[in-house]
Amino acid sequence: MSLHPNEVLLAPVVSEKSYSLITDRKYTFKVHKDAHKTQVRQAVEELFEVKVQAVNIVKVQAKPKRRGRSVGTRPGWKKAIVQLREGHTIEIFEGAQV
Repeated sequence: MSLHPNEVLLAPVVSEKSYSLITDRKYTFKVHKDAHKTQVRQAVEELFEVKVQAVNIVKVQAKPKRRGRSVGTRPGWKKAIVQLREGHTIEIFEGAQV
């Protein structure tokens, strides 16, 4: 499936763990459910003008949730942890403090 780079990366993941990985040049993004490593690499390199060293993909499983008697599930999603080459950073993450 051919996806445009704007469709591959959906949002940055904002969590304490993802911000602690920034010191290792690792950035975490929520990605399209059909995206694969090559598409994520190309999208990050094109959108942020950086060089990518490695990409890891994680499928976050759906969670069952209850509220009283009603039962449902939180949807699952896919995230990518992207490690950049030495000397490259993504500016939108740099203002964040852990």
